Amino acid sequence: MPRKTLGNTTVAVLNAIAGGVQYGFDIMDATSLASGTVYPALGRLERQGLVESRWEDHARAAAEKRPPRKYYRITGAGTIALTESARRIAELGRALRPLVDGKGPKGGV
Repeated sequence: MPRKTLGNTTVAVLNAIAGGVQYGFDIMDATSLASGTVYPALGRLERQGLVESRWEDHARAAAEKRPPRKYYRITGAGTIALTESARRIAELGRALRPLVDGKGPKGGV
């Protein structure tokens, strides 16, 4: 069964995690996406098996006087999905390049 295509937001979140960003607020910073976008995407990625999560030690968070963080890491399936998505995005970019360069159809898009 073919994998469902990941949307741009989901790809951005997954790419941030693959790049070493591990928890929600940092993912928001890395992607410039709002919490109402990032956290639902993280939930979908986890349900799809593309990321795994774990809560940090509560004592560490308490020692730093902040709430515990939930850390995310990309899975093997997530790496494959990200690679496929990057390939798809690159192909789309190549297809749209003539339009960006002003060499596309004269009738407009």
